[in-house]
Amino acid sequence: MKKTFDGARPWLAALLLVAAGIAGCGGGGGGRDPILGFDGAVPPTVTAVAPLNGATGVATNLALVSADFSERMAPLGAGASFVVTCAAPCTSPVGTVSLDPSSRIAIFALPAGGQLTPLTLYTATITGARSSVTNLAMAAPYVWSFTTGASSDNTRPRVTLTVPATTSPGPTAGVPANTAVTATFTEDMAPATISTASFTLSCAAPCSAPAGSVTYVVGNRTAIFTPAAPLIAGNTYTATITTAATDLAGNALAGNQAALPAASNYVWTFTTGAAAPAAAVSVASTNPAAGANNVCLNASINASFAVPSGLRMDPATINAANFIVTGPGGANVVPASVVLDPATGRIATFTPLAPLVVGAYSARVRGGAAGVKDLAVPGNTLASDFTWSFTVVNCAVAGPFPLGAASTFGVFGGSAGMTNQGILTMVSGDIGTTAVSTTVTGFHDAGPGCIYTETPLNVGTVNGLIYTAPPPPTVACPSEGTAVTFAAATAARAAALVLYGQLVALPPGADPGIGNLANLTLAPGTYTAAAGTFRIQGGNLTLDGGGNANATWVFQMASSLTVGGPGAAFPSSVILTNGAQAKNVFWQVGTAATINAGGGGTFVGTIVSQASINVSTAGALGITTVDGRLLSLGPSVTVVNTVINVPAP
Repeated sequence: MKKTFDGARPWLAALLLVAAGIAGCGGGGGGRDPILGFDGAVPPTVTAVAPLNGATGVATNLALVSADFSERMAPLGAGASFVVTCAAPCTSPVGTVSLDPSSRIAIFALPAGGQLTPLTLYTATITGARSSVTNLAMAAPYVWSFTTGASSDNTRPRVTLTVPATTSPGPTAGVPANTAVTATFTEDMAPATISTASFTLSCAAPCSAPAGSVTYVVGNRTAIFTPAAPLIAGNTYTATITTAATDLAGNALAGNQAALPAASNYVWTFTTGAAAPAAAVSVASTNPAAGANNVCLNASINASFAVPSGLRMDPATINAANFIVTGPGGANVVPASVVLDPATGRIATFTPLAPLVVGAYSARVRGGAAGVKDLAVPGNTLASDFTWSFTVVNCAVAGPFPLGAASTFGVFGGSAGMTNQGILTMVSGDIGTTAVSTTVTGFHDAGPGCIYTETPLNVGTVNGLIYTAPPPPTVACPSEGTAVTFAAATAARAAALVLYGQLVALPPGADPGIGNLANLTLAPGTYTAAAGTFRIQGGNLTLDGGGNANATWVFQMASSLTVGGPGAAFPSSVILTNGAQAKNVFWQVGTAATINAGGGGTFVGTIVSQASINVSTAGALGITTVDGRLLSLGPSVTVVNTVINVPAP
């Protein structure tokens, strides 16, 4: 709420502020005064944090903790605090507190070169922060926690999605001239490193580089360049994010201008066409649905938008000021995050900081000039507030499934190691095994560590580190094999074993394809192979989130998983739709998993297997993509020309 008051009537403004705070105003977002015609102001609140509330496996070399507010904030001075603490014998860090250039993100910076204690619970608390717009302070302290892993973060962040889309060689044609430009990252970024200095838009003379502002949205890991005016149709523009952009551990960007391990800029080009039409956005559907009376305690709340312009929604407008949930007794629900679905750009998700309680709830998405907008310049708005209600009951659901120390791993080779047989293999994350380093072949990491290789044609890149047991004395591995890295490997295996046990313990579900999941579209839930094996052969499997960005799928099988075929030349894929996310898909495999033996296709989700995992085979054509993790508890993992994208936790 960003309205200012008529200075001639300060007493009336103050009275209305108090009334708004007491009454809750139908959802906690303030009510429209029938005489003055403005929205009553409400206290600022946190919209998203990094690391996430409840995050596990957080890097020990974390350089900063951040919180994204619902509006611009005053400097955190007298009466306000931002602290990070841990219980004895751990020593709480002493950091410096600041705001990013937008004054919306509070930053707790840890001492340079400092290290957090491994495997330790930390609690972050913000108290008394005050809005620079209304001068109102937070209604209550905001508290969240995260747990460190056993290792540091040496993985360079990457750009995973851009608007306009990146094409090669480019430029992308027909981009609406009135669009903002965005880039979404694989990791949480240091907010102060995302600015007009590190994110630029240019064009060749006689075109002049457009002026604009840059915003970073913590919960969405997205940077937005908003031009001051629509771009000029028919021009080719170059968007650049430089290596000045770093993640929370200080790792510089891995762009598309140089091969790893080097840092490089990310550059893409597009040519503008006609402007997107000006038309109001609307709420197309909600989850829970209006009037639903069987919503579970751990539910999140979603709103899916219809966007006539054809653009995505502006993630900077999807926040706790514009998406408000009110519970029993009129109390506002405190969000852990309010974010936009990265896949579609049109689903807003409100995730509560604590589980809901039994009773009646209402939700409101704010419209009007200060409400949600799309990425048009100027943004198209929701014409008026959209509200709906639902009832929460006590019911049991699957998940969540914390990955703990295994969360950063793209490949884990159990106690037997791992092998790569393709030069095109790249793992965006760590790999590891509890075996010695000589059991890892065909990989090299992006840091100062060993090169694990047999021939020059069998070297894949790990955009992270390789964790193993100590190597034999005859093997020179300067960064691997220390007590710390071995601890990281053993912690990762222990976390994977816990996850496997959680997945096995779930009550069994249906087997809708009699073992073959190809050509099916499945809603969230648990699916169990009646005969012990699942396969995806002869078509693709589609997972439909139904507008719920937290929808979860678990596939249980006592024996094997086979994707692709029959015959090596027929890959199959797992496709996500309507808000489904790779981080919420799990495959519990009792024996071995084989993914697209002939190469190609896209597999989604985290596999945890008791036996080997094989992706493609030597000599196969095509690159196989895995948006997930390959975690073996015992035997080795083998990949060939495989790109593994580790999902955000």
